[in-house]
Amino acid sequence: MSEEARTTRSIPDRLDGRLKSAVLSWPSLLLAVAVGVFILNSFASPYFLSAWSLSDATFNFTEKALIALAMALLIISGEIDLSVAAIIALASTMMGLALQFGVDTPGLVLIGIGTGLLCGMFNGALVTGLGLPSIVVTIGTMSFFRGISFIVLGDQAFKGYPADFAFFGQGYVWWVISFEFTFFLFCAVLFYFLLHRTTFGRQIFVIGNNPTTARFSGVRVERVKFILFCLTGLMSGLAAVALTSRLASTRPSIAMGWELEVVTIVVLGGVSILGGAGSIQGVVIAAFIMGMVTFGLGLLNVPGIVMSIFIGALLIAVIALPILFRMIRERRA
Repeated sequence: MSEEARTTRSIPDRLDGRLKSAVLSWPSLLLAVAVGVFILNSFASPYFLSAWSLSDATFNFTEKALIALAMALLIISGEIDLSVAAIIALASTMMGLALQFGVDTPGLVLIGIGTGLLCGMFNGALVTGLGLPSIVVTIGTMSFFRGISFIVLGDQAFKGYPADFAFFGQGYVWWVISFEFTFFLFCAVLFYFLLHRTTFGRQIFVIGNNPTTARFSGVRVERVKFILFCLTGLMSGLAAVALTSRLASTRPSIAMGWELEVVTIVVLGGVSILGGAGSIQGVVIAAFIMGMVTFGLGLLNVPGIVMSIFIGALLIAVIALPILFRMIRERRA
């Protein structure tokens, strides 16, 4: 066979390989699952296919998904932040406290975002500055941040937010398309380019795979991780603004247990809990799946405790299954 013929044949072979890899990729499999969940929900409840019901379903996951975008980058780098729900509580409390002193909507938004950023900086300083394990640090700050909220509020609630403040969590940009959902899609595009199209994103993957190699390659590991903690705190602050706006009130128990759901979205999206692998596409699709599943269960009047059991079981399964499959392959080899 001539060299020209061999060259001509190799091109479609490469294309077939890429197509096969794309079809069998984790995001593609998740997309198939999302379609299946959508079909099941449409049969399970006659109200699911309503345009307004589908719009309401987006409120079920957008705030959590905003945090999951930043959490994905943090976990890929080999760290984790379990204080994100407590950051929401503290940011919401600070906004409610500022409201009592007559702060208007722009000031409330800045306070919510700023509180989240400061909490992220605090976590990042403890982990990167003192070298403490992130899981231990953020379990501690989880209790610390929410404890402050309980001290400030007790069993009370802050209410009476300005009418224009409600737009962030209740407003619509067009017909049934909410501002929250639009903002989430905008952030998803930004995070996609940050992780998959920039040098900073490549550094995150290198750090997650081998931080020692990353240091010898000239990557400022501690600086990158500190930025990621700040980014996670910032997104938690944005989620606090959206959630407080949607609920129109602040309670110390706000967003209780969300850290589990955020981590579940990230891991379900294909991000390795050990770091070094993952994609924003997978996280976005996983957020849709979680939102549709919980919304569908809600339409069927499934109790909240059952949803919690399902989320916990899903998290265990998503973490355990790849390890089990790898063990099976190694034994066969």
